Amino acid sequence: MKLMLVGTRVVAVAAAGVLLAGCGGSGSKDKDRPDPKPSGSAKQGGPATGGEKTGASGKPDPKQSTLPGALPSAYDFTPDPARVPKNAAQARKLTRNAALGENDWTAGMVRHTPYESGGSWPVLPDSCVWTRSALPSGVLDSFTRRLDIPAQGGKGRVQGAVTVTVHRTEAGADKEIKDTVQESFRCPNQELGGGQRLSGLMSLQFDQKDVRNADASLFEAGKYTGPESGGVQDYVWSKSRIGPVTTAVSVKGAKGYTNTDLLRIAAEGGAKVLYRVELELK
Repeated sequence: MKLMLVGTRVVAVAAAGVLLAGCGGSGSKDKDRPDPKPSGSAKQGGPATGGEKTGASGKPDPKQSTLPGALPSAYDFTPDPARVPKNAAQARKLTRNAALGENDWTAGMVRHTPYESGGSWPVLPDSCVWTRSALPSGVLDSFTRRLDIPAQGGKGRVQGAVTVTVHRTEAGADKEIKDTVQESFRCPNQELGGGQRLSGLMSLQFDQKDVRNADASLFEAGKYTGPESGGVQDYVWSKSRIGPVTTAVSVKGAKGYTNTDLLRIAAEGGAKVLYRVELELK
């Protein structure tokens, strides 16, 4: 792993991130598989410069395990160039098909209010208070759905969100990943608006050899407080990239849920949205 943190807290974040880095179906093209936090800073994007992914990525050759249901030792999926969105309309179709609905993530989820948002871009200025702007020129579309696990049985309400973003190029999507990692170092404490606050954020980006269901992945953890949060809760978030498409899954904790519970919820959502992106691109 490419650890970008210092001190003993690295161990905790790295251990939690392992669950998210390897979860989900195989990325191998010859095997069938079972079925925001914000997207990044405003610095991303740029003019279109290329298209199809080539074999010059430096990734190791995949070696399939003989264990039933095992993941390959390396990610091996190449988007069909004909299926990669070339304009905003095509991108909007992909983001809405890939984003998870209330019946797609985990049992018992319901729509949050607001449920959907899109067509704008999150910006984290030096004030560390998130704002929104128009989509950068290098982004064709970005779309978010928000889903909750309702409060019940003495437990609080867990809030989840999934964002799918289509860039014009793989380079633009990769820059989003790299910029996002740096945001937690620039702003370890962030204001989301509406009285919501993230604190103590820590991020890491995985080496490609450790990622088995995407071209790149990162993990972030911290604490969340907000209206009706019931105090300080755990917060976990992951972002991944397949070709020019990025996916982000965030989970805000609640009373009665452990950090491990949140990691499982995030890993399930992350794996499913990545699989749906593959279906759109294959």
